Amino acid sequence: MHVPLLDLKAQYAAIRSEIRPVLDEVCESQYFIMGPKVEAFERNAAAYCGAREAIGLSSGTDAILAALMALDVGPGDAVLTTPYTFFATAGSIARLGAVPLFADIDPATFNMDPRAARKVLENPPARFRDRRVKVILPVHLYGQSADMRLFLDLAAEFKCRIVEDACQAIGAEYPADGGARKVGAMGDIGCFSFFPSKNLGCFGDGGMAVTSDAALAARLRVIRAHGSSKKYFHEIVGGNFRLDALQAAVLDVKLRHLDAWHAARRANAAFYDSAFKGTPVRAPKMAYAGCNLRQPHIYNQYVVRVPGRDRVRESLVKAGIGCEVYYPLSLHMQECFRYLEYRLGDFPESERAALETLALPIYPELTDPMKQAVVDALLAGMR
Repeated sequence: MHVPLLDLKAQYAAIRSEIRPVLDEVCESQYFIMGPKVEAFERNAAAYCGAREAIGLSSGTDAILAALMALDVGPGDAVLTTPYTFFATAGSIARLGAVPLFADIDPATFNMDPRAARKVLENPPARFRDRRVKVILPVHLYGQSADMRLFLDLAAEFKCRIVEDACQAIGAEYPADGGARKVGAMGDIGCFSFFPSKNLGCFGDGGMAVTSDAALAARLRVIRAHGSSKKYFHEIVGGNFRLDALQAAVLDVKLRHLDAWHAARRANAAFYDSAFKGTPVRAPKMAYAGCNLRQPHIYNQYVVRVPGRDRVRESLVKAGIGCEVYYPLSLHMQECFRYLEYRLGDFPESERAALETLALPIYPELTDPMKQAVVDALLAGMR
């Protein structure tokens, strides 16, 4: 049986009758840049995330970049983040002339380990000690929140701001003091991606930042429009980071289905978890199970650890099972970051994850026979 890693056609088939009319509305209006569709989505997305304001942006990458710009990150600064994530996280830091300062991950969750982060803050590598750590940038990887209580404590202690990279985790909850909080709404700014493969994906590139700080929201809106709040008058140097109206219209429709899609992914993950018990496959850990959360994990990816990962991956491909490695090389070992002078062995948990992890199909439209085919092929490939 062929099982793709992701099947967006199946998703579209289920909501086509809702999507086509809103696309027609935008086309009839010819209002493609900003406008009422973007504003409506921003209102609904802010409410969904539990933030006061949402700012539609051109991609998740641009959301991170704009967030750092809004906090005046630049040359002479450092931003503490994880080496085990998509390139955009550290790439956005470097683009502003700041230093990506890395801390290793928790092997159970793949998220940046607050204990490792503390060690770096207390004793950064000598070559970076002249840099001020202005921002801590935790990533909620694969759809599960980082341990935000501890990161917020670190930010208060070391006088840093918090930017949350929630690009893979919209809707995921964290057991915060006072009750469940959604990712992105706990730090100063939260960043989201609407790349088509995300749980909430648009029909191209799109992103969003959320904040409950009115001044930061206003600054982000200026930054996304070339640093201008009044046409042709530019207060700062910003970028062309606007969310298209067509994308906003699609996202607003999909937002209504998002929690049901999250629930289906969790059900699929539970199927896999049960199937892999007692096998050499190490299923992902749901860190906040039992914490009275409705959405402790949204499973943007279902990532297992397997011995002989590359050999197993080849066997799955031959069997027609979609799979992917997120990520095969930690950021501190990337060629473009050689100037940071990190070495192999500096972040052993990140390096180990890069060698062992494999993402399996987890999208809502999977049937039980498809999931069983994935399980059977994976276990067969490990023999």
